[in-house]
Amino acid sequence: MPKQLNMKNSLILIFLFATLHLYAQSGRQLFDSKTVGEIRIRVDARNWSDQLDSMRIYGGGLMDATVIIDGKSYQGAGVRFRGDKSYTTGLKRNPFQIKLDYKTPGQQHQGYSTVKLSAAVRDPSMIREALFHEIAARYMPGSKTGFTKLFVNDEYIGVFINVESIEKQMLERNFGNSGGSVFKAGVDNRPGNLPASCKLNIYGSLEYESNADCYKGNFEGNSEADWKGLQEFARLLSQGPKDVEKVLDTDRALWMLALNNIMVNLNSYSGNHSVNYYLYKDGNGKFQPIHWDLNLAFGSYKNTGEGSDLELTQLQELDPLLHADNPYKPLISQLLKDPYYKKVYLAHIRQINEENFLNGAYEKRSAELQGMIVVPLSEDKYKTYSLDDFQSSLRTTIGKKSKIPGIIELMSRRSKYLKNHPELTTLPSSVSEVKVQARAKFENQPVNTFNITARADRFPKRMLVYYRFDHSQSYSLVPMNEDNTGGLPSGVKSFTASIEAKGPDTEMEYYIVAENAGSVNFAPAGYTREPYRVKLSDLNK
Repeated sequence: MPKQLNMKNSLILIFLFATLHLYAQSGRQLFDSKTVGEIRIRVDARNWSDQLDSMRIYGGGLMDATVIIDGKSYQGAGVRFRGDKSYTTGLKRNPFQIKLDYKTPGQQHQGYSTVKLSAAVRDPSMIREALFHEIAARYMPGSKTGFTKLFVNDEYIGVFINVESIEKQMLERNFGNSGGSVFKAGVDNRPGNLPASCKLNIYGSLEYESNADCYKGNFEGNSEADWKGLQEFARLLSQGPKDVEKVLDTDRALWMLALNNIMVNLNSYSGNHSVNYYLYKDGNGKFQPIHWDLNLAFGSYKNTGEGSDLELTQLQELDPLLHADNPYKPLISQLLKDPYYKKVYLAHIRQINEENFLNGAYEKRSAELQGMIVVPLSEDKYKTYSLDDFQSSLRTTIGKKSKIPGIIELMSRRSKYLKNHPELTTLPSSVSEVKVQARAKFENQPVNTFNITARADRFPKRMLVYYRFDHSQSYSLVPMNEDNTGGLPSGVKSFTASIEAKGPDTEMEYYIVAENAGSVNFAPAGYTREPYRVKLSDLNK
């Protein structure tokens, strides 16, 4: 009992510190990761939850509302219940969607016209969604998250997770544009007029369909949705990994799959129904994968589509190559057919594990996230789980039937299992001596080419340079040439590559991949966020 009280007191102190930080700020950011916000909804209906149920069930629109976000008021807004499996009739504490521009065109809060609130269903820790998004953001584009207290007509409904909607603000920040096709895998209401040729129960698996309209039964699309483009993506995927990179950012797809696997996110493409992810067709004509609906990550949902639900030990020892031979999961099986893509995928798993789990960083962040919300959760009369369950949820399985594993209980063993897995023990080549040749001293002729040299150990068989001249572009690939001048230690090789500059002020972003017989490695390791950068004008100084 004293230990439990000490934990509670520690969480309260963290929350109080966060609250003081909130009030010390001038204008809280909507997705501030260190404070808890406040949203107040005011509607005319006393029985507002019943009316929202009716609108949700019968496909109605939105309920008129005034919405106050962190003290700023917006009239002419609209609200509704959202969610599929996360929605339950008769509850006030359901996921919410708020449209600030419902009856006031152009109305927004810090650039956001839509606010989506997750009720953290089947998550006694209340942090699965936020923790997953924070870790994933280190490797690929995704939504921001935060916590907020929600009131409706001055009644406290509870603490919710505020998840950035996949709309203009998010798309432009991550991809430089927002005018492309957006597809969400999974539909709330399957259309009744689909072609008779459509396959049944394939969800968002991206299996090829001969009629592009069939994809409308498994994906929701925005007004710009290019259904034939989605069909062409699936067609190329069905033929193998060779040509699919023309229409898919394959590296980000491999990151998404690696993140799903290591954090046992089976309510996703990697699980039973291939749902809860987005595809965005960017300005380069490539589909970009985006995670979504992560409250069931870390083993809360346990079905892979192969047999019954997994037990704790099976979740801890989930095969990193799950679905590698499954023809009904082509995004996994077709990409991993390629030996290089398989090495990249496994390298991503190894990196995620080392940078977040083996070092215990996720434990510290889990405690911080819970500390922010312990007080508002304790005041939440509609909460699904008790405060005791919340406080035990990191290290203990919660629920006799649902058996939701503790996050640390799951990941402490899983991280060690993956570290020692035969597919992940091959040592990759280390990249060193990365240089770009500058103009020699007293040389009159300016440099007009990026001449890159690098070394790698452990018997590399090849090195590759991925480069681009603008952050919004896709990377292009150039194989590096082996430098046979000799004089290097055993197992070490030197490589060179030349990339023509577009002009005297050209700036280039790039990263290097070294491949040996069993693995690949990246330089810099954080290339997804901070690749190497070089300016031609600097080389000519």
